[in-house]
Amino acid sequence: MEGASVDMDPELARQLFFEGATLVFLGVPEGSEFGIDCNSWQVGPRFRGVKMVPPGVHFVHYSVKRKDGAASETGPRTGIFLHLEQKEIRLLHWNPQDELMVPAPEEEAEKLREQLTSLDPFLGPYPYESLRCWVSLSSHINKEVIGRLQPVCGNIYAFPEVLPTENMTHTEDRAKHNLPKYDSGCQSYKEGMSRLPLMKQKAGTEIRFSQLPAKLYPENATPAEVTKHSMDLSYALGCLLETNYPGQPLEVLAELQFSFVCFLLGNVYEGFEQWKGLLNLLCRSETFALQQPDLYSEVISILYHQLAQVPTDFFIDIVSQDNFLTSTLQVMSVAALPH
Repeated sequence: MEGASVDMDPELARQLFFEGATLVFLGVPEGSEFGIDCNSWQVGPRFRGVKMVPPGVHFVHYSVKRKDGAASETGPRTGIFLHLEQKEIRLLHWNPQDELMVPAPEEEAEKLREQLTSLDPFLGPYPYESLRCWVSLSSHINKEVIGRLQPVCGNIYAFPEVLPTENMTHTEDRAKHNLPKYDSGCQSYKEGMSRLPLMKQKAGTEIRFSQLPAKLYPENATPAEVTKHSMDLSYALGCLLETNYPGQPLEVLAELQFSFVCFLLGNVYEGFEQWKGLLNLLCRSETFALQQPDLYSEVISILYHQLAQVPTDFFIDIVSQDNFLTSTLQVMSVAALPH
């Protein structure tokens, strides 16, 4: 891996080699982009994986080099959250047909343990100098959170596959929906858009985020109550927590981190939207903040570390869209913060 260098005491390196986890990736096309946590590199001809990986949660992400593309051109990013145990060996094979890393059976991975020393020259060391940064972004994410939020398919796609909601390949299919034939000309842009099929994300590829409340106030609320709950979103936040995290309000912080990592490192725009929605609920819930000072101390710490990782130009172009972050943070009044 280009740029992977660690100045480390040889004895410490030897201990980490045998005590840390090992990720073995076989067959990754040369020139692809590979990353773990906050780091990424261009894959060279000798790359076989990463050694000395600290136990715990990690986010592996990769973008495959296009066969006929430019030297630095790669495809959309794919990521996967992993929870690694001490001394664990995780083996993944490159599937060229699907352009995915496919996990090997645990028994096959264990057989590599005897060959670990011979694999050493082909394994890049985990960059421990960036570990503090990664921990600050993932401190609330654990194995259970991964199992709950990660897609059923196991992969997080920057551009997931979409399929038409209905099969309209035949003329009679289109006629049922009062749509003209494919070969008839469009009279307007609006007509052209209406002809496009309705699409949905392929089943099993969806990140299983919590559904944000559609209504901010209870049924049969009076006009005064509607106004109150639209200004202080504590009711909506309470509904979200009761539905998804009953009795465990701090668990929402893991989803806040999970969605941000998907956005920042996985290039998933849906992650940004979920992060923005959760942050909006948390920052606009003054009554709830007064009741949960410990939770809000963590919210402030998490947000501090997250914003430190967003590039300045990216922050200007996307995160400040409609000035949502500025207005959201301003609403978090001093009275709602723990003293």
